[in-house]
Order: sequence, then structure tokens, then C-alpha cells
Amino acid sequence: MNEKAEELNRVEKKDLFASGHRACGGCGQALAARLVHDAAGENTIACVATGCLEVFSSPYPDPSWRIPFLHSLFENPAAVASGVEVAYKALKKGPVNIIAQAGDGSTADIGFQCISGMFERGHNVLYVCYDNEAYMNTGVQRSSFTPYGAWTSTTPMGNKTRKKNLPLIAADHGIPYVATATVDDFKDLQRKVKTALSIEGPKYIHILVPCPLGWGHPGDLTVKICRLAKDTGLFPIFEIIDGKVTNVQKIPVKVPVEEYLKPQGRFRFLFKKGVPTEEVAEIQKIANQNIERFNL
Repeated sequence: MNEKAEELNRVEKKDLFASGHRACGGCGQALAARLVHDAAGENTIACVATGCLEVFSSPYPDPSWRIPFLHSLFENPAAVASGVEVAYKALKKGPVNIIAQAGDGSTADIGFQCISGMFERGHNVLYVCYDNEAYMNTGVQRSSFTPYGAWTSTTPMGNKTRKKNLPLIAADHGIPYVATATVDDFKDLQRKVKTALSIEGPKYIHILVPCPLGWGHPGDLTVKICRLAKDTGLFPIFEIIDGKVTNVQKIPVKVPVEEYLKPQGRFRFLFKKGVPTEEVAEIQKIANQNIERFNL
């Protein structure tokens, strides 16, 4: 094998979630999936719910997955992953990384009962939520992760409820590890995946993954949007180990929420003739509460 062929072979082996999928340009979820699975390694089974990730990554004959892949229903990736874990134990197979994964609709709404059961039973499974804050695959409908004030096709005047805080709900199940992350900081994200997989028992990682189509921003702003979400305090970055909040990522320079909201079409109506509405003040209040709560 010549040198060029050897290099190509090494690249193909490393990229366990390969390019060539059908995701939109700038898709945060596609980037996150690649980072997660390259960190997890080849000894991994992916249990993926119905949704954007499954739709754009798995069509025959060109799936992006280079590891075992199980497609579940919208509501049960956690249950399927639990079954895989029990089967491996019954068959006395060697250790394997089992990663249940889904978007926010499956995680926060349709599949929450299965996740809670998985946590309560103590399965050795990592659950990863790719949070794009709405049901993007079916038409940008609101989920319980949709932030206050955001436009969706089912909240055309802006969402009137606050985002469900599932990382804290997960931690309250008594599981050993919970973390939040964003796709702009790949080292932090991959470290958290490796940390989670080194721990016995159920784990939960919540990743913010901007959706250019549903959020209404250019695809080349995905990384910047993530950074603004953190620097405003709207998406705190932390780990919870054995119930205690640790390793909080501090905000270097606090940014007003307007800088996060304005580049996104889903918040455009919050600025009438360029003047912020009262909803913007409420969103700033949410950010300030997060900063105080997590000591950002």
C-alpha cells in the first residue's frame, strides 16, 4: 500500500460519522454527531431516534455511520439502548460504549418517560441530546426546549414558556454524570464524552446544536451563535458529578442578549423598527438568572 493510500485509510477509520450525509449546510447536529462518535471510538453502538440525524445520515446505500447503528422510534432510543446494554450483559460480551441519542423533541417531550426509566434503573448508557430547540425535521414546531420568545410554526407570535431544564432534571435522578456542551468548543465536548464513557451507570450530555434553517441564520454563523449563547448566559456550560455542579465555564465578557437574538430570524419580530420589545427584557432576565444560578 502506498503512502497516499495509507493516509486515506487512516482518515476513513477515524471518521466514525463520515461526510457525504444530507444535512443542511452549517448543521450543528451533524458536527456534534461527528465529534461525539470520534471521541467515543470504534467500540460503540449508536441508538438513534427518528429525527433529523437519522434522516440525513442513514439512507441506503450511503449511510454515514461506520459503527453499529440502531434506528429507534421517536419515543424510545433510551429504551432501545437499555435493551442493548442488558443483552450485552446477558451474552457476557466485552465492554462496549452504548450511546442513546436524539433531538430535543424526542428527549424533552415524546421520549422523556423512557429516559427517566433508563436513569432510574441505572443502565450503563450515555444519553446525548442534540438540542436544536424545536421539531426541525417535521416543520419547525415548538418543543419544550424551545426558548422563550422564539418563533416556530406553532408559536407564530413567539413562544410564551421557558425552556425545560433537563440537565438539572437528569441530575435529580441521582445519576453520576451530567454535562452541557456546544459544538464551537470541540475539545470541551469530546472531553466530556470521554469522561462520561469512563463512568459506570447512566450519563447525560446536552449539546446545543444551532439549526440554520429553523433558527434563520446563515450556515457560517453556527459557531458564532454557540459562543453568543454562552457569553450571554442563555446556555450555561457545566458538569454535574454525583449531584454537585462542577467545572462551570465562566463568561469572559458578558454580552447582552440582543447580540445573540438579532442574527436569528426566529427572533426578528422582537425588534420593531430596531427597538427591542418587552420580550427581550424578559430574555435578558432569564440570562441574568442563569448567570447568578451557575456563578458564570
